Amino acid sequence: MPRGPFSGVLSPTISPVAADGSVDTIRFQALCKWQLANGLDGLAIFGTTSEANSIALKERMKQTEALVKVGVPAEKLMPGTGTCSLMDTVALTKQAVELGAGGVLLLPPFFYRAATDDGLFAYVSEVIRLVADDRLKIYLYHIPPFAMVGWSVPLIQRLVQAFPNSVVGLKDSSGDWKNTKAILDNVPDFDVFPGSELFLLDGFDNGAAGCISATANVNPTGIRTVIDAYHAGDKDTLDTANDKMRKVRKVFQNHGLITGVKAAVAHYSHNDIWSVVRPPLVGLDTDATGRLVADLTAVDFSIDFQGSLG
Repeated sequence: MPRGPFSGVLSPTISPVAADGSVDTIRFQALCKWQLANGLDGLAIFGTTSEANSIALKERMKQTEALVKVGVPAEKLMPGTGTCSLMDTVALTKQAVELGAGGVLLLPPFFYRAATDDGLFAYVSEVIRLVADDRLKIYLYHIPPFAMVGWSVPLIQRLVQAFPNSVVGLKDSSGDWKNTKAILDNVPDFDVFPGSELFLLDGFDNGAAGCISATANVNPTGIRTVIDAYHAGDKDTLDTANDKMRKVRKVFQNHGLITGVKAAVAHYSHNDIWSVVRPPLVGLDTDATGRLVADLTAVDFSIDFQGSLG
């Protein structure tokens, strides 16, 4: 049984861009609802694929509150709240808890790349102390390819021992199965989510809670089919579904996860506005999008949004 409220598959939901550069509220809400209706167990909004670090603090808070107001279940939300500013992190985290979010996804303060385990322990300790709410459930976010600062196994063990009711899980986006396996082996009763479905089955076999994946934005049904077949012991369905899921993931990895996912949503929803990314990222051009779609077609993948994204 998971220690925290989440298991299965979650997406770091992409953030559509409005004409003024803010998050397009209506489209964001529509995509979140579509994802939950098509197999996701939760939404890790304002993560890396969401371009969270390019979105202002007030904007993130506004959109999180608005999602709950339009009926997206708060308990399905795992907002990214980790920033380099302790007080900004506390503000985002406190809001998430007060809205009833199931948990928060906590980046380390990544600018300070010489941060020690003692310093990172102090950071988490202060977040917990200042939020001061027993409902707080923290999922540490380990993504050293971007952040360059990570959560070591000894630090995770120390945090879980000190705060067993608050530090309940981790998303491992290291891309290194050995690291994921080390956490699973050495931190018992801890909800580990690999950051890619390529590690989904190995994760389940070793006690992982599920995965939090960029491609869950566009392939929620495919990943859900793998999870359901695994738990049902349906090997024939599992083998076929897992093979296709892995092929789809690799296509997006080859074309850029953020830009590729946004380009795919734009193509299959027939609305180019979805392809817009925030600087310094640059979206896929027409030729690159064509190659992406051709590669997806080659693995028999498409998305039917049925007009739900506007």
